[in-house]
Amino acid sequence: MKEEALRIPTQKRAIEKKEKILEYGFKLMCAQGYHNTDCIQIAKVADVSTGTVYQYFKDKKDIFYQGLSLYAKDMMFPIININIKKIPKENLKEKIKSLINIVIKNHNISYDAHKEITAMSCTDPAISKILEKYELEATETLVKLLEINAISNSNIYEKAHLIHSWIDNLCHEVVYHKHENINPEVLIDYVVDAIINLINE
Repeated sequence: MKEEALRIPTQKRAIEKKEKILEYGFKLMCAQGYHNTDCIQIAKVADVSTGTVYQYFKDKKDIFYQGLSLYAKDMMFPIININIKKIPKENLKEKIKSLINIVIKNHNISYDAHKEITAMSCTDPAISKILEKYELEATETLVKLLEINAISNSNIYEKAHLIHSWIDNLCHEVVYHKHENINPEVLIDYVVDAIINLINE
């Protein structure tokens, strides 16, 4: 039996319907787990029929991949969205701390999504590839920020990649691990100082 082609919406109402299935379906899978969710449940939360879901998406995996591609930048890699501009040197420490707090805030907002996506990336190469794409984009953003501010001109890509890794690991500790013997404010200060020392090398 020949597989039917997916519907590509052109009218406003159809576009909104597809976007609603994508948004609600992705959020549901993140909240209750990919493996605990099916297209019947997705249809219910999106207030459409199950047949309508299959008009726009092959299956729930298709919804998850598209949702991840759409939301990963804002949820997991907010550094990509930062305003790349000149930072007065006297404000550098304050700006780095502000950037870290933005990333922590986004990790808190997308707590369930982040956990589910991270877990699935260990078993699904396609998800790992999407995350790798955004990780490289975040590194490129930091490279541009360093270049515009003429902060560092040696091994700039390596430094940007390291800065991104430090911030990401810091956020995981503050939002997810929360070890009782670790003071998050002290940890943030250490990471800020380490970043400043690295870029002033």
